[in-house]
Amino acid sequence: MNEPQHPRTFDDLVAEGAAVPTEGWDFSWFEGRATEARPSWGYATSLAERLTRATAALDIQTGGGEVLDFALRRADAKVPALAAATEGWPPNAAKATALLRPHGVAVVAAPEDAPLPFADGAFDLVSSRHPVTPHWAEITRVLQPGGTYFAQHVGPRSVFELVEYFLGPLPAEQSSNRHPDHERAAAEAAGLEITDLRAERLRVEFHDIAAVVHFLRKVVWMVPGFTVEAYRPQLLALHERIESEGPFVAHSTRHLFEARKPGA
Repeated sequence: MNEPQHPRTFDDLVAEGAAVPTEGWDFSWFEGRATEARPSWGYATSLAERLTRATAALDIQTGGGEVLDFALRRADAKVPALAAATEGWPPNAAKATALLRPHGVAVVAAPEDAPLPFADGAFDLVSSRHPVTPHWAEITRVLQPGGTYFAQHVGPRSVFELVEYFLGPLPAEQSSNRHPDHERAAAEAAGLEITDLRAERLRVEFHDIAAVVHFLRKVVWMVPGFTVEAYRPQLLALHERIESEGPFVAHSTRHLFEARKPGA
């Protein structure tokens, strides 16, 4: 006879969320604990279609390589003859190397704010999913004339309901540099022509405090310096709120960005 299951306590859940490894961009651990609506454009599938037409492709800030791996699997045998990816965080770079090597992708360790370590005009496709900061001049430089930048960016004030729960109200300009209109202007100033730009606001739900803890440990720029110890009172209050009222609801912002380098 099975023993009855006891509800997990606040301390149990916090310990669980604090113990999960944070390497890579695989979010499968959140299944059943948090949900996020997906953008209508299906970025990874759309990237796969573009990879089948590319001859030389570069994925910037690839994380653990999970999104590029998915796209390459969808692209099947029609992968580019030359494919590379960059990543600045060593644990992610190691994970991406193991995941992408079977596809023939060279993963290069490169800091997010450093020049791209590639020759001018080396690629006809540059992609990125959720870059911290797009370096438009470098993206333009490594694209061939006629080449494409295809990416999904995080928009302004993404999941700010959760951020402001911990940090309090933040000024509107806090993430204004992520606004699609600002990024359009920056890309055009670097010499790119915008061919597609779409934005969506998407519902996010956190079903337990373990999911909140793991999310803030994984996406470290949301609440800078986050630790369980530093925010224990707020975590406990949020745990009690979720237990009594149901999931904590926030909204992510995403935009699809496609641009072309003028030329042949």
